Amino acid sequence: MAPGGRPDGVVGDEEAGGTLQGRPAGGAGQTVATVTRAADVLAYFCDARRRDLGITEIAAGLRMSKASVHRILASLRSRGLVELAPDTHRYSLGPLAMRLGLAYLDALDVRALAAPELRGLSQCTGETATLSVRVGDARVYVDQVTPAREVIMSVTLGAPIPLYLGASSKALLAWLPEAADDAALARIIRHGKAISRRRPGSSAAPGMRALGGELADIRARGWARSLGERHPGAGSIAAPLFDHQNNVVAVFSICGPEERFRDLDDQSARMLVAACRRVSARLGHVPSCEAVGMFGPRP
Repeated sequence: MAPGGRPDGVVGDEEAGGTLQGRPAGGAGQTVATVTRAADVLAYFCDARRRDLGITEIAAGLRMSKASVHRILASLRSRGLVELAPDTHRYSLGPLAMRLGLAYLDALDVRALAAPELRGLSQCTGETATLSVRVGDARVYVDQVTPAREVIMSVTLGAPIPLYLGASSKALLAWLPEAADDAALARIIRHGKAISRRRPGSSAAPGMRALGGELADIRARGWARSLGERHPGAGSIAAPLFDHQNNVVAVFSICGPEERFRDLDDQSARMLVAACRRVSARLGHVPSCEAVGMFGPRP
């Protein structure tokens, strides 16, 4: 208990020794260091995964002095980036922090974020890399990058594909809520059959039990594979992209001639999943942020 009955080593606002608003005596270098520490304090609220934090917790977690943490919090509070609960004297993120987060999310474009990773996947694997999204009860390709080799696979952008057909479709469907809903799966299969009737030579729709079992296997493995399923002689592997609410929003795939995918090594699958995690992290997906080291220890 701090002097005056304040918990957690909190110094009252009237005792604050200064804020980030003034010009530091140490010049530009000290200003940069102060801004960096303020960013670390804000990020710590995300890393700690708790609604509110006390000064002692933040200081210990970031290995900073309580006085420094208090001064930073006082400045952040003056701009609405954090809030102080008067009864507990603990801090939480404020309304401006929420506005900044929403502004970032509003500006996100999955296709733009995915583009560099698609190029990298195609270059590293020597195969076509694609991006797909859900449209109603179907899937469509929205982007692709083809390799510089003689025999390649090219996809048609914008054409509807059954949501159960091919690695990309199953990688998308496996993480949708409909995967656990028999009525929704039946609807998706009916819609897929209607699409397939317009495409001679398409594979037959799977049974409910078989599809459910395959989707469960895909979730356990983290990625999907298909051989000659959507097109005879074609093969592919695919993995999902997730957003900040843990929703699947798109799918990456690597595709090419079937013979090159029959004995695909694990390295290609790991490369695909890693690319998905990097984009998912940019979309705010917390498990992906952790997987790519975005929440690593701070100095």
